Amino acid sequence: MSQSVIDPPGSTGEPPAPGTGDGVRTPAGVHAARWALIAAALLGLGYAAQQAIEAGSWLIVTVVAFIAMSILVVYSTQRFIPAKYLLPGLILLVLFQIWPIVYTAATAFTNYGDGHTLSKDEAIVAAQAQSVRQDPDAPRYGMSVAVPEGEPIETGELSFLLTATPTADAEELEEGAEETGDTGENVTADGYQLFVGTEEGLEPLAAEGVSVRANGTVETAPGYRVLNLLEANQRSREVTDLAVPVGESGSAVKAATTSQAFVGQPTMVYDEEADTMTNAEGKVYVASETGNFVPEDGEGAALPAGWTVNVGFDNFLTIFTDPAFRGGFLKIFAWNLAFPIISVASTFVLGMLLAILFNDPRLKGKGIYRSLLVLPYALPVFVTGLIWAAMFNQQFGLINDMTGLNVNWLGDPWAARLALIITNLWLGFPYMFLICTGALQSIPTDVKEAAAVDGAGPLRTLVSVTMPLLLVAVGPLLIASFAFNFNNFTLIYLVTDGGPFVDGNSLVGSTDLLINFSYRIALESGNPNIGLASAVSIVIFMLVGAISYVGFRQSKALEEVN
Repeated sequence: MSQSVIDPPGSTGEPPAPGTGDGVRTPAGVHAARWALIAAALLGLGYAAQQAIEAGSWLIVTVVAFIAMSILVVYSTQRFIPAKYLLPGLILLVLFQIWPIVYTAATAFTNYGDGHTLSKDEAIVAAQAQSVRQDPDAPRYGMSVAVPEGEPIETGELSFLLTATPTADAEELEEGAEETGDTGENVTADGYQLFVGTEEGLEPLAAEGVSVRANGTVETAPGYRVLNLLEANQRSREVTDLAVPVGESGSAVKAATTSQAFVGQPTMVYDEEADTMTNAEGKVYVASETGNFVPEDGEGAALPAGWTVNVGFDNFLTIFTDPAFRGGFLKIFAWNLAFPIISVASTFVLGMLLAILFNDPRLKGKGIYRSLLVLPYALPVFVTGLIWAAMFNQQFGLINDMTGLNVNWLGDPWAARLALIITNLWLGFPYMFLICTGALQSIPTDVKEAAAVDGAGPLRTLVSVTMPLLLVAVGPLLIASFAFNFNNFTLIYLVTDGGPFVDGNSLVGSTDLLINFSYRIALESGNPNIGLASAVSIVIFMLVGAISYVGFRQSKALEEVN
């Protein structure tokens, strides 16, 4: 017997329109909001792509384009429901995990660092600009030193704000700025022509909103923070070295005084066919495989402007074979293993014992005690680290003052290591206390009761029942804590700054971790070498990965046993 299907009231009997699910149409406002968000995301990515194109970073342009297409494909339709939830996480994973790893690995195989941050073409231009000399008859221009608005005065990119008086010959500046913008809008009401120059080149400066002092220098300019004399003097070396390229002839603008600049001609000439540089005295410099122009006769120093080249495994070989690095690296590596092991063990034992103590149902006021114990974990490490560093001061520190000791906590290598262990114990035990408290409360009481029925005492119950179940719960967190302390840059930097430094070696500190060692190589050494620091970072990554893998394998085995 056949059954007839009766359509519900109001139904046309037609199947739902594509993309409307069960027939309920999505409100127009939701559609509008979705497309507005898509448009906003695409506009932001378009701006990022534009900046990358201007910087010549085509790899970044490709990544941005791929992300934009993914967003458009996934969110412009009602299909791909799982991808709508996964795509944001995947994008963040690529941007903040995969991309930094790939970029660091790529940098580790180069000589990127101080004196080798440019491309070869940029290095040639820089070498010529640095050789610029002033013609005695050349005109001078008013100059103010500035940084972009919002950037730090100490580290912001320097710019020359140049002014040419109505009677001055500004032909060279005009020619140099013609390729970068319209020079018709850079003239003030008083007839001053305005230009802005950086190490990348010269361009007109819009006159609107610019005020000029009586001496013909810029006082204020929209988008720039003009440095006063004291601030400019603090960066006098950079001001003196800054050469603003003008045109393709190799001419450059350089500072003559604190308020005047000139356009000079380079004394260094580049021969493209021979790939050599020749100075005014006829000395020839040839391009080397290390990314420098070196004297052809082997006498004298290389030109300061170098370029980035691939050096293969040289950075890794330096770490393990160069005597200057190998001894320090192995010393730091040994401490880098000991520090997280001792830190995790000490914080776990103290946190676990306190958790067991305050898990006793007979104890009154447990909530208050637990809140007080968590306080060190709630305070910012930047504050507590500096406080502990002050407390360990030999002359004025609270620890020596209260104990009557005269220990040079931060000046003796072993005392400094002990100081770090104590500080990290204070900072880390509340975390272990919290996770152990949660794990203990999740252990069924009937398991302990069964152990008591079998005749197990409190100690035997703790060792044979509580501890195995506790380790199953907190084992992965202990591994994560080990990985964190393996790279605990902040604590070392705040308390000891890697010191003390012995035997006159300012690169290798007694309490340095590998991450601090890498930071010092990259930014604080006399010859910063980011390529070498990246190689150290890759070694750290591999070590932490290997140790974590072994730890998780052991944790899994422990779970299977239980």
